[in-house]
Amino acid sequence: MPAARLNLSPPLVQAPMAGVSTPAMAAAVCEAGGLGSIALGASDAAGAAAMIADLRARTARPFAVNLFVHAAPHDDADRAAAWIDALAPTFAEVDAVPPTALRAIYPSFAEDDAMLALLLATRPAVVSFHFGLPGVDRIAALRAAGCLLLASVTSPAEAAAARAARAARAAGIDVLVAQGIEAGGHRGVFDPAARDDALGTLALVRLLAKGSLPVIAAGGIMDGAGVDAALALGAVAAQLGTAFIACPESAADDAYRAALMGPGAAHTVMTRAISGRPARCLPNRFTALGERLVAAVPAYPVAYDAGKALNAAAKAVGETGYGAQWAGQGAPLARAMPAGDLVRVIAGEMRG
Repeated sequence: MPAARLNLSPPLVQAPMAGVSTPAMAAAVCEAGGLGSIALGASDAAGAAAMIADLRARTARPFAVNLFVHAAPHDDADRAAAWIDALAPTFAEVDAVPPTALRAIYPSFAEDDAMLALLLATRPAVVSFHFGLPGVDRIAALRAAGCLLLASVTSPAEAAAARAARAARAAGIDVLVAQGIEAGGHRGVFDPAARDDALGTLALVRLLAKGSLPVIAAGGIMDGAGVDAALALGAVAAQLGTAFIACPESAADDAYRAALMGPGAAHTVMTRAISGRPARCLPNRFTALGERLVAAVPAYPVAYDAGKALNAAAKAVGETGYGAQWAGQGAPLARAMPAGDLVRVIAGEMRG
């Protein structure tokens, strides 16, 4: 079980939020007894190596790293061009021109050999996957390196895929992260084109807890009562992300923090417009734009190339409403305090 193997007290995992989590945040969570995480999916191997080294310099406790295992996007120049045209008037509003073409801004771990080599050399205690499962050889290599493997799933079918792969190889994913629809950031769906039953954390954890793999609950959990509820449902730990955005160790900018503490926190929305995959976000100018546009959004992470360019152009003229301000439905419960203090407060709120 992860809590026993990693000696977690409280049984709390800080979510690996790309663009928000930092080595300082992860180290603070680890030192307070939880499992801190850093996101490597949006980084190359050199950047990932620097983050791992920084984190190891701050704590000797186990930590987690997270990878994106999305399907490589097909080259659809016409769709990308149509999306650029659809965004052009908004770029003009911030005195900028859109990019002339879009690219996949980072590779999937499924094909990133340099990242695999780095992980095998550095051997982090925990490696987690989002958007799918890597190939058999990669899983076997990471397990041989001693890494505990976690996979984010949003449905019983995705969980079954992880369990079946483990049974077929007698080794595979060790723990499921049950991501409910309440969770902030990108949905971990394996296939974004497939029907999403949008299961809530409560139902999903109960469904998966009856299976053969331990489950970590994720989505809408912000405090000790939420962690207690996750454990009562059969989870072995709870994963919290939005709860840590307001911490001083977070990489969230001032506009993101202000939005999190504002009235929009009670009205998070799902959008594909920013990145090309469904993700839960604080309502802002980009989510409103996505609701108006009729052009088909390019695949992830190609669409993110345009989204990041628009946000950068807007921020250059003082407009902060086009950021990827991810947050879950528990956002109104966010508290601004150091990450280690937050872990200790949550532990104190728990019944046990």
